[in-house]
Amino acid sequence: MASSRSVDPAQLRAAVLAVSDWLRGDGPDPARPELAAAVRATLRTLAQDAPGHTVEVRVPPYAAVQCVEGPRHTRGTPPNVIETDPRTWLELATGLLDWEDALSAARVSASGSRADLSHWLPVVRI
Repeated sequence: MASSRSVDPAQLRAAVLAVSDWLRGDGPDPARPELAAAVRATLRTLAQDAPGHTVEVRVPPYAAVQCVEGPRHTRGTPPNVIETDPRTWLELATGLLDWEDALSAARVSASGSRADLSHWLPVVRI
């Protein structure tokens, strides 16, 4: 799981800006550390904005967080799981991709009655 410590807004913006050209299709693939920093910062921001332990959001291989208020998950596979790749996650986190569009294009796997992040996205705009 990713750390639950607070995210500095300036660090969040810097991490996302470092990969923004790539997200828009205007730049080369980012270095692995840059991509990891952007994914982790945006996931931690989501966890801050939607505190709780009902939904697990996974962006392999970089991080996962639990978020959204409701029944706490304690063992085994969580009942509400969202999983996607780093690029899709960052497009969602920055508002470049709409939640419903990502679901309909099968770019996001979301299971469980509470596995809907549309209310909390985007976490930052670029």
